Amino acid sequence: MSRTSPPRPPVPPAETAAADTGLDSEGLYERLVYDDTDLSGLFAQSVEFIQCRFRTTRLAGSTLPRTRLTDCLVERSDWSNLRLENGSAERLAVRDCRMTGLAVNGAVLRDAAFTDCKLDLTNWRNTRLDAVAFASCNLSGADFTNADLRGARFTDCDLTGAQFSNAGMRGARFQRCDLSGIGGITSWQGAIIHPDDLLALSYTLAGALGIIVEKH
Repeated sequence: MSRTSPPRPPVPPAETAAADTGLDSEGLYERLVYDDTDLSGLFAQSVEFIQCRFRTTRLAGSTLPRTRLTDCLVERSDWSNLRLENGSAERLAVRDCRMTGLAVNGAVLRDAAFTDCKLDLTNWRNTRLDAVAFASCNLSGADFTNADLRGARFTDCDLTGAQFSNAGMRGARFQRCDLSGIGGITSWQGAIIHPDDLLALSYTLAGALGIIVEKH
């Protein structure tokens, strides 16, 4: 069963060490701190990070399919156009990060929190979000096609132009979000909307149903 309860935070490591600047396929990285580290443009698959901290870390343009993140914290980092397809994350906290064009399609996220992040044009197709919270994030143009969002919560987010076609929405929560121009509105059965968001959503729904709203 999907959960919309607040995500559990990462379990902090008892001690950490400074990380190197490379990544190997099928590499296991535990209790490391990536501090102002440039990992952009790399390719590695099936990488696993456990209790790692990423601070002002650049992974822009890297390709890391089937990566697993457990008990990790990401802060003030640039992960733009990072490809994390078919990966997973559990107890992940992401704060104040640039992630434009991030691709996590086919992934499973459990107990993940994204706060004050730039997540526009991101790809969440076929993802499952279980106890995942987005707060004050720019998700404009994000693609949630076929995603399981029953365990997702969006608060104070910009979702203009986001796509929700065929997404599982029952129980997904939206509060004080900009929902202008979203796609796939007919998939929103069972979603929970704050009253403040209802007006913008009603215009989108009317358009999807071919209803003409007369303007005075």
